[in-house]
Parts: sequence; structure tokens; C-alpha cells
Amino acid sequence: MEVSKLSNKMHVKKDDTVLILSGDDKGKQGKVLAVSPKEGKVIVEGLNMIKKHVKPRKPGDPSGIVDAEGALYADKVQVICPACKKPTRVAHKKITNDAGKERSVRICKKCGETL
Repeated sequence: MEVSKLSNKMHVKKDDTVLILSGDDKGKQGKVLAVSPKEGKVIVEGLNMIKKHVKPRKPGDPSGIVDAEGALYADKVQVICPACKKPTRVAHKKITNDAGKERSVRICKKCGETL
């Protein structure tokens, strides 16, 4: 399978609160634990649970069949704005700081606050 040459930029970052848009967990919210830009996937805390067969690596480790969070495609989640508490698309805006350097910040499309 050939890897596409599209950009690996993601609209979701670690520790964002997101809303699931489709699938069994549709409408549920959770915190992003990990982001994989190369695959275009995210892992959301407590959602998309899968069964995983685990072998104990050292004494005291859990073994057997364990519940774990599975990866979701990032386009199936939408960021929730911390200011207006609504699911929103992410916009980008260039801001210059006191030293005159430009940096890009993520902005809520609904209320205009930075994410």
C-alpha cells in the first residue's frame, strides 16, 4: 500500500477534548491521549474500546484479555472549544508577539477564541 503524499498536519492535538462524529461512540466526548499524524489517527480516553490479548512482561503486570482504547481516524472527531463548549472546526491565525516573531495559533470558528 502506497503512503499518500498529503500533509501530515492534524487539527487535533494531545489533551484536546473532542466529540466523536460517527461509529458506535457517536456523540460521546473524551480527552485525546495520543495523536499519530503519519497514520491520521487519534486515541481518545475511554472511547472505541477494544479487547487486547496481553502476556505479562514482568511479575505483577496484567495478563489475559484486557480492555484498551483503539485508534480512530482523526476526521471522525471534532474539537470542542473550551470557551463556548461547542464542537467546532479549527481555524489558524498568525499572531505577532512582542519580539516581532509570527506564530500560528488555533482558533474556534464559532466564537473566535484561541484553542
